[in-house]
Amino acid sequence: MDRALARLDADADDLRQHFERDTYHGREYFSLPDERHGIERGTVVVDDTVVRGFPSIPRVLVLDPGVPDFFDGPVTIEEKLNGYNVRIARVDDEILAFTRSGYVCPFTTTLAREYPLDDFFEEHPEQVVCGELVGPENPYTTHDYAEVEGAELRVFDLRHRLRGDPMAVADRRECCDRFDLPQVPVFGTHDLSVAVDAVRETIADLDDRGREGVVIKSQDGRQALKYTTSAIHRADLAHAFDKPFDYGRDFLFARVIREAFQAVEFEDSDEEARERARDLGEAILLPAIESIRAVDEGETVGDTHTVRGDAATVESLLNQFRSLGLHLDIERDTYVDGERVVEFTKVADASRDKIEHFLSGGTIDE
Repeated sequence: MDRALARLDADADDLRQHFERDTYHGREYFSLPDERHGIERGTVVVDDTVVRGFPSIPRVLVLDPGVPDFFDGPVTIEEKLNGYNVRIARVDDEILAFTRSGYVCPFTTTLAREYPLDDFFEEHPEQVVCGELVGPENPYTTHDYAEVEGAELRVFDLRHRLRGDPMAVADRRECCDRFDLPQVPVFGTHDLSVAVDAVRETIADLDDRGREGVVIKSQDGRQALKYTTSAIHRADLAHAFDKPFDYGRDFLFARVIREAFQAVEFEDSDEEARERARDLGEAILLPAIESIRAVDEGETVGDTHTVRGDAATVESLLNQFRSLGLHLDIERDTYVDGERVVEFTKVADASRDKIEHFLSGGTIDE
């Protein structure tokens, strides 16, 4: 580990104290839970290999003048998908998939090895495949896409394993096509003079289809902004208020503010603004009501997922969640076509316990 940390342009002695130790199938690795000295959260050290974490992408609330002020040349617009962030790297001839926070995920690692990555890593051993895992059968998010039946990878970046430098957008898209790696949808490259209109048109279309949003990138891939749809703001709030005591007030405030700025920039009429407000209010209140009723009737509240794979991989995933302190309710555990299929709920303990407390007459300090 020390030799690996010495390669980073940072205070190696201080960094070492913040890495957390874990194992995957008996193999020791270390992950960084929070950003330190400019080294990204989720950075991983396996033996003498460093896999940099994925950097946070800033969000723009007002496209004009936000986009032309941020970039200095043409931009490419790609879809921002609603799944979970994964980095795939080859370490000593073993392909490993890391979550955003730096854990080796057994489920994602097994799934990643089904893609044609061996040829890619033979030619690009120092690269990391950064992508989104989407679909109804994934253990982290609950958003579905009609075009995805199980859980599938969509690549949105290729980065140098140690330096974290991104591959240029056009080179990355050509490289992924050449190695048959599926990518996020692209909506074209535009000069700054027309980029704002292009993003607005794309967002309007994605919003109508209930999609998440876009990432706007410079041609060298080093600069990026994200912008999301009203549909995903409401979906996020509905998801959060299904578990009203498990998400903080900052979560609510951020999405309400995004809606407010979007309403102004998209020049909502008074009636359109009222409709936006009604939709937002329903996304907040109705899921909370449903959860309170569910707890009152003795039901479980939380996020329900379905995963499928070989028995050992699925068991390893469930054990990893339990080791992280998650309370799982197994709803269904069976075999279909030789694969183990498990439906489980990550129980929202805080919401369940507080709802029970208040339903039984408990008080709240405000």
